[in-house]
Amino acid sequence: MRRYWQNQEKVHRNMPACNLLLSGAIHFSGCMATQTIRMLKLFGLQCISPGTFFHHQRLYTIPTIMQAWRNEQRGIIRELKETGGGLILSGDCRSDSPGHCAKYGSYSLIEDRINKVLDVQLVQSSEVPSSSWCELEGLKRSMQFLMDQDMQVSALITDRNRQVAKWVREEMCSEGTRHFFDVWHIGKSIQKALDAAAKERNCEDLKLWRPAIINHLYWTAASTHTGDPDEMKAKLQSMINHAQDIHEHSTPAFTSCAHPPLEGEARDRKWLEPGSPAATKLESVAARKALVKDIQQLSPQHQKFSLEAY
Repeated sequence: MRRYWQNQEKVHRNMPACNLLLSGAIHFSGCMATQTIRMLKLFGLQCISPGTFFHHQRLYTIPTIMQAWRNEQRGIIRELKETGGGLILSGDCRSDSPGHCAKYGSYSLIEDRINKVLDVQLVQSSEVPSSSWCELEGLKRSMQFLMDQDMQVSALITDRNRQVAKWVREEMCSEGTRHFFDVWHIGKSIQKALDAAAKERNCEDLKLWRPAIINHLYWTAASTHTGDPDEMKAKLQSMINHAQDIHEHSTPAFTSCAHPPLEGEARDRKWLEPGSPAATKLESVAARKALVKDIQQLSPQHQKFSLEAY
């Protein structure tokens, strides 16, 4: 009489269950398959080969991931339809390598009200004129997907990609979609400009004012609940006067600073001398046409921090 012993059950096509579970554990955890399998073999454990892992990946684990994502996506869409109202989306593209030589770009949309990923589109650089166009193509595909689901977009928050901004202005704003820029990206641009200006002769004081200017940028967006572009422009440029201890402004949209009378430490700040090189340089940085245009599209309420973290 013969007896057979086996340490794991057989599943589809007489495949050992633990082999498939190991492939799933490696894939779903994001580990490198070849390194993980090499480590197990060096430890003296019997395990599958890399070829078996990639076979399981192609036939089982990738289809499982796709099916789980489709189920999750359908649930999110159903939830949003029950909630009602236009979608408030944050969108951005992530490339597989830095610079302009990326092969793939993954464009993601997060719905800010529920803080969940709504759609992900993968674009290969060979499908577009260059890798820098992956972001626009990913956005187009995501918007087409939402249209197919009969969903309306009330607000879209992105970074300052010029191709995206032009396409949204031409194709989506006519449908009632408002396009905003993320404050963090604008702030990073201003910070770089101020750092460069502070290195010039007699402009060192700009470095002391940099944190206050960036904080003022966030206040400009957060305090303008209507998103009025003229008001945001006036509020940001009021910082030029404020830094020179001038708190009354000639702009009708924002005639005076919103802070109370300055006393104590607030009064003893190191103000910029009107007409000095530092004050002139600050005015030239804040008055750049491209920056002024971007300031008018700052997002007053929703930002992209959750998408950046993702």
